[in-house]
Amino acid sequence: MVAETWDGFLNDINGFHITKEHAFEALNTAASGPVPEGNVGGGTGMIAHGFKGGIGTSSRTVTIDGTTYTLGILVQANYGSRDRFSVLGVPVGKEITDVRPSRGGPPEGSGSIIVVAATDAPLLPIQLKRIAKRVALGIGRAGGAGENSSGDIFIAFSTSTGEPGAPASVTKVPMLANDVINPLFHAAVDATEEAIINAMVAAKTMTGIDGNTVYALPHSRLRDILRASNRLQPAKR
Repeated sequence: MVAETWDGFLNDINGFHITKEHAFEALNTAASGPVPEGNVGGGTGMIAHGFKGGIGTSSRTVTIDGTTYTLGILVQANYGSRDRFSVLGVPVGKEITDVRPSRGGPPEGSGSIIVVAATDAPLLPIQLKRIAKRVALGIGRAGGAGENSSGDIFIAFSTSTGEPGAPASVTKVPMLANDVINPLFHAAVDATEEAIINAMVAAKTMTGIDGNTVYALPHSRLRDILRASNRLQPAKR
């Protein structure tokens, strides 16, 4: 499955610079391990809430009936208006009204976001669809509203469904009962919100085609705003 979000403000999108060799190189060098964040891969030309966006990840562990499961989120953040941007409930976008994209930038609220949710919890497809729907709540916390131009794409999958293609004529597929999966819903919401923030914090100021520039979220100003709202924990000594 291949998904995309539009990066034409920074990227020479009509230049057709990507070749099949690039595609095969990406497939052949794909590996497990920590995921780079910010201006990497498909996140290179992303813009989120008027700041530089990109790739972000986050995860949560939950314990259900004595068994611990992990739910991970990966986002490609390229959406949202500045005035709706929020971090931990603090309206950061209303506090930082400058450092906007040069040369006008794309219209406020335009763009899209891709979110992939992965878990090792045993869930059926209909349950994974419910997980994917909760992703939107995490985006909403950060200030996304699914504006008109958004082509938002959410997908969720589980690595714990066994081998339904096994040669046996009858197979068993494990599943959690619906009554106990609320912790996974909460994890999807929280991790999505955090993955978006991580993408923006990791992203760097970038100048692209025609000198168009998008600025990174200023870390020091973000800390000051959160500190003033008592959202930062004291530094560990």
